[in-house]
Amino acid sequence: MASERLSSILSHLKGTSGGVGAITSKNADDVVLTCAVRTPLTKAFKGGLKDTPVDILIMQTLQHLVKKSNIDPALVEDICCGNVNEANAPYKLRAASLAAGFPNTTSVVSINRFCSSGLVAIQQIANQITTGSIDIGVGMGVEQMSLTKDNQGVGFSEAITATSQDARDCSQPMGQTSENVAKDFNVTREAQDKWAEISYQRAEAAQKAGLFDEEIVPITTQWKDPKTGEVKDVVVKADDGIRYGTTYASLSKIRPAFPQWGDRSTGGNSSQVTDGAAAVLLMKRSTAEKLGQPILAKFCGATVAGLPPRIMGIGPSIAVPKLLQKFGLTVDDIDLFELNEAFASMAVYCIEKLKIDPAKVNPRGGAIALGHPLGATGARQVVTGLAEARRQKKKVFVNTMCIGTGMGMAGLWVNEVL
Repeated sequence: MASERLSSILSHLKGTSGGVGAITSKNADDVVLTCAVRTPLTKAFKGGLKDTPVDILIMQTLQHLVKKSNIDPALVEDICCGNVNEANAPYKLRAASLAAGFPNTTSVVSINRFCSSGLVAIQQIANQITTGSIDIGVGMGVEQMSLTKDNQGVGFSEAITATSQDARDCSQPMGQTSENVAKDFNVTREAQDKWAEISYQRAEAAQKAGLFDEEIVPITTQWKDPKTGEVKDVVVKADDGIRYGTTYASLSKIRPAFPQWGDRSTGGNSSQVTDGAAAVLLMKRSTAEKLGQPILAKFCGATVAGLPPRIMGIGPSIAVPKLLQKFGLTVDDIDLFELNEAFASMAVYCIEKLKIDPAKVNPRGGAIALGHPLGATGARQVVTGLAEARRQKKKVFVNTMCIGTGMGMAGLWVNEVL
């Protein structure tokens, strides 16, 4: 049995190194996605989910995933959830999964690799499926930025910081790293505001056209009016961070957000602080066919790369080439990209460095317009990117993001609904 499993793994890995033909081939052992959902992304501290506890977000997201997929929860062996700032995430994830209807035989684990946590969660479930540890699992991410403490700014021991400049740079706030990227690579304020304009206008167009409707599942919750203190029962159905009518002219009037470090990053060309969650259901192709689950996409794999912490934003420019090299692909082979817009500085740099056609990047807008719920973004990108791939009838999709303390990550997908 062990030798057969090893042979299967080696065969799978061998088959993923030969270009588009190899990744688009269909094999029984492929890890496939059969359902993907996300909550609305709402503004932290004032948006629709500001008073919704993280365990409620997890519970309802999982309930919607089960309902939409029609999967028997007892078949799900593990749930991996990315989260950054919730100190009690393992407890809340376990309790929320049980409350969502999963039996106590379904295990859970929380994981934190900053902004890539949602993608790492998917990768961990996929790896377990590939190695035969489990047959079916859920990869997800969640972040409740309104109600949880931001852990950025943690101190380091003097023995650590005295040894390495890179170690000292791990304490740099994200705004400082954005200004570092802008200065080091001459990414102008003008270029950043122009990309932010594109992000907002694409998101506005997508929302008005109803494109997000197939992605989003509603969250039933309570919302406290900050003016009157009245608590209302609400159903949150839509993203609320998209600023209609945003233009380059309006963005250019916004004051710098981090004047102590530079003058190019603003509240208009940086990602929004956001609440939200996303989840995907994964299994082998043979399992999906046996259960009658619809195969939406094939997960080919993901990789991570490190770089100097002070310019952490350029992570995708390193992770994407590394990923493509592993699969024998070029940038031109990729039909769509979801590039996390942590800051416009890094988005502009990465697009230019990788020589990506901007039309392929974030067609429905990115984190500048939609928001960046840290632990959820890696999974949210998958939901959005695959939905857009289906709409455009495009095959090959990459999602990628920069990661705090100096890393980048990228995942490779093949849309199978054409």
